[in-house]
Amino acid sequence: QIQIAESGGGLVQPGGSLRLSCATEASVFRFYSVGWYRQIPGKERELVALLMPRGELRYGDSVKGRFTISSAPINNTVYLQMDKLLPEDTAAYVCTAGTLWWGRGTQVTVSS
Repeated sequence: QIQIAESGGGLVQPGGSLRLSCATEASVFRFYSVGWYRQIPGKERELVALLMPRGELRYGDSVKGRFTISSAPINNTVYLQMDKLLPEDTAAYVCTAGTLWWGRGTQVTVSS
């Protein structure tokens, strides 16, 4: 079982920012994508951002230009900087390795 531990969620006002962290294992970065999907109750799980093994970045259409994924491989960690947050971004954000292993999720709520 691969260890995945995400953190950084919370309550923020529209237009605000949050930074999520996902700590995993060193071996993951050699073979698997690492990043986030988000889950809204009653809706299908949605791609947010992925970092591929060769460094390619993928973003969901709804977050392009607002969210930025980055990595610190020496710390076995990936980050998601979320700016210009909208109420529609409210969701449970779940870190994944290769879409095979999943963290427990961290809740992001955007509200006035």
